[in-house]
Amino acid sequence: MKPLSYEHCQAMDRQDPLRGLKEMYQLPEGLVYLDGNSLGALPKTTQSRVTQAIQHEWGTELIRSWNSSGWFELPRKVGDKIAQLIGAHPGEVVATDTTSVNLFKVLATALSIAAADSPVKKKIVSERSNFPTDLYIAQAICKERGYELVLVDIQEQELGSVLLDDVAVLMLTHVNYRTGAMHNMREVSELAHGLGVLTVWDLAHSAGAVPVDLHSDGADFAVGCGYKYLNGGPGAPAFVWVHPKHVGRFWQPLAGWWGHIAPFDFSPGYVPSSSITRFQCGTQPILSLLALECGVDGFISAQELGGMHALREKSLALTDLFMRLVDERLTPYGISIVTPREPEGRGSHVGLVEREGAYEIIQALAARGVVGDFRAGDGEQYPDILRFGFTPLYLGFSDVWNAVDHFHKVMQTEEWRHSRFAHKNAVT
Repeated sequence: MKPLSYEHCQAMDRQDPLRGLKEMYQLPEGLVYLDGNSLGALPKTTQSRVTQAIQHEWGTELIRSWNSSGWFELPRKVGDKIAQLIGAHPGEVVATDTTSVNLFKVLATALSIAAADSPVKKKIVSERSNFPTDLYIAQAICKERGYELVLVDIQEQELGSVLLDDVAVLMLTHVNYRTGAMHNMREVSELAHGLGVLTVWDLAHSAGAVPVDLHSDGADFAVGCGYKYLNGGPGAPAFVWVHPKHVGRFWQPLAGWWGHIAPFDFSPGYVPSSSITRFQCGTQPILSLLALECGVDGFISAQELGGMHALREKSLALTDLFMRLVDERLTPYGISIVTPREPEGRGSHVGLVEREGAYEIIQALAARGVVGDFRAGDGEQYPDILRFGFTPLYLGFSDVWNAVDHFHKVMQTEEWRHSRFAHKNAVT
C-alpha cells in the first residue's frame, strides 16, 4: 500500500462535508487538539450566552430569572437535547450533578430494584479497567449495603460465566477510557437480562462521540458527563437517564428538594417526582447548565449534515487515518496501538503504548502544539497509555497528519528525553 501524504489528507479535508462545523469553536491557531475526549473545545456562543445570563438575567432580573429566563426548567431542557444523542425520549434525561454522583444514584436504585426482585443477589460485576471513579462509587455502596464488587477482564472471561444467580447489576463503561474499546450494548444487555441482571452504563466517552440508542439497546440506567465530547466546559453538569419502567419503583438515595414532586410547596415530608426529575437533588448550577446547552447545541446544528451518524463516519475515518499513520511512521520506535481496529469495536479515541517515556512523550508533543493526554497503568496488567481523542466537530484530516508528523520528530530526535518533560503535573 502506498504511504499516505499530507496532500492526501488535505484532499480529504476538502471533501469533508462537516469541515464547516469547526467555525463554531474557539481553538488557538496552529494547535492540534486531540484531547476533546477529556475536555471539549469552547463553543463560540458560550461566552456571550453566559455573559448575558450574568449581566442581565442575574444582574438585572435577579431572582425573577428562575421564572422569566427559564432557569428552573434548564436541567430538563438540556436533558431533552442530550436525549437526542443517546436514543432517549423527551422527558427521560436530566442534566444534573456529576457523573460520579449520578452513578451513585442509579446504582443505589438498581440495587434496590434487584433486591426487591431477588434478595439473594448480592454482587455487582464490572471491569477491572473501568474508570476508577465508577469502581470507587461501587466499592463504597457495596461496603455500605453489604454487597460484593466483582471485577473481571471481559476480553479474557466470558461474561455469561460471571453473571451468576447472585449478581444484581452489571456496571460497564460503554467506551473504555483507556483503550477506546467499545462494548456492543445491545448484545451485553440482552445477555444480562436473560440472566436476570440489570445494566448500568457510563456514557462518558460515548455521548457526542458515537451513536447510542438506549431504548433499542435495552439499557436500564445510563449516566454521562458534559465536559468531554459535549463541550460543556470544565466541570460541566453530567446527565442521567433511567428507563421509564424503573423510574418510579424506588427513591434515589439523595432525596433533595429539586427531586420533590412540588419543591415550592416546602412540605416537611419527601414525595418524589414521578418523572426523571426525581434524580435531581439540590439547586442546580445555572451558569454551568447554560454553558453545557451551548455545547450540546453544536450537535443540533450538525443534524442537517447527518447528525450523529455523519459524525461517527468522520470519527472512524479520522481514527483509521491516525492508526494507519502510526503504523507507517511510529512502529519502528516501539509505538503500538491498543485500540481495536474493527470500527464496531472502538469509540472516538485511540490509545497507544510505548515501552518507556509515555508521559514525557505527551509533554514533548504538547510543547510542539499537539495536545493529547497520559493515563497511567498499574505497572503489571495495564500499561501506561498515550491517549488521543478525535472530535469530528472540529478536527480535520490534516490535523491528524500534523500530529503524527510531530510525533515522529519527537521520537526521531529523542527530544522527549529532555529533563523538562519529566516533571509530573497535577493533571496528566
